[in-house]
Amino acid sequence: MGKRKKGNAVHGWIILDKPPGMTSTQAVSAVRRIFDAKKAGHAGTLDPMATGVLAVALGEATKTVPYVQDAQKIYRFTASWGEARDTDDAEGKVTATSPVRPERTAIEAMLPRFTGTLTQVPPAYSAIKVDGERAYDLAREGTEVTLQPRQVMVEKATLLACEPGWAEFEILCGKGTYVRSWVRDMAVALGTLGHVSALRRLAIGPLTEKEAVRLETLTPFMHSPAAFAYLRPLSTALDGIPALAVSGPDTVRLRSGNSILLNAKLFAKIEEWAPSPGGLSGQTVFLSDAEGAPVALAELAQGELRPFRVFNLQGTDDR
Repeated sequence: MGKRKKGNAVHGWIILDKPPGMTSTQAVSAVRRIFDAKKAGHAGTLDPMATGVLAVALGEATKTVPYVQDAQKIYRFTASWGEARDTDDAEGKVTATSPVRPERTAIEAMLPRFTGTLTQVPPAYSAIKVDGERAYDLAREGTEVTLQPRQVMVEKATLLACEPGWAEFEILCGKGTYVRSWVRDMAVALGTLGHVSALRRLAIGPLTEKEAVRLETLTPFMHSPAAFAYLRPLSTALDGIPALAVSGPDTVRLRSGNSILLNAKLFAKIEEWAPSPGGLSGQTVFLSDAEGAPVALAELAQGELRPFRVFNLQGTDDR
C-alpha cells in the first residue's frame, strides 16, 4: 500500500511576487508549506535572478496550469552591453567582451527586427530537456549543450531607457520566448555582446504584478487560515473561457467523467455566445455547479458537453 500524501486538500492559485535568488521550484515549495497543501505546481519558470509574477497552482488548480502557461507574458528587463556570459544573464561567467556600446538610435532602429515571429536558440542554461536531462544540469556539469532553434512570438517591444552600457526594455511575448536569447541576439545584431542584468515578469495572462503577494507577506501565516485571504479561485486561470452552470444529475454525471446532452436551458445560454452553436464545435467550456464550485472542463461536440478535466475538490471549497 502506498503512503498517503501529506498535506491538506487546498485548491486555488497564489499569484506570487517571486523574490530574487530563489528558483521557481523553491518558491512553489515555500507556498506549499505555508498552505500545507498536498499538491502544488507553477505555470512558467522564472530564473533565480528574476522577480515578479510566478503563478502557483495548488490542488485541483494544477489541472488548469496549461491555460496560464500558454498565455502571453510581459517582461521588463535590463540588457547590459559589452559582455557575453555563459548563462546569458548576470549570474554567469564572462566568456567574451566587446568595446562597442550601442546608441539609442541604433537600438530603436533594431527593434522591428526583434518584434514579430522570431527564431531563437534557447540558452544552454535553461529548463529544456535534452535526452531526459535538464539543459542547465548538463551545462553545469560541463557538457556541451546544443539546443534546436524554435519560433517564438514577440508582439511588442519597447525601449524604456538607455544609457551608455545598458538599456531597459519591456516586451509582450508568447509562450517559449527567452528574454536572455532576445538580448543575446540583439546585442550581436548591434555589433556587440550582451546579457540580461535584471528581469521582472509583470504579467502572465490575466495575472498581474498588482495582484501578486510577496513571500514575506505569506510566511507569517504558516498553516494559518489567514493565508487563504490570498488564495485565488481555481477559475482564475480560465479567464476568457465560456462558463456554464449545471445542476442535479448533470453535475453527478460530469463529475463521474460522463458526457451530458445539451438541454434547452444550456442550449439557450450557448446561443448567446454565437448565432450558430454548431460553429462552436470543439469549444472548451468551464462548468460549475449551482453554488459556483468547479465541476469540469468540457468540450462542446455533437450536442453534448464532454468532460476532459474533472475537478475533485474532496469536500473543500474553491475559495
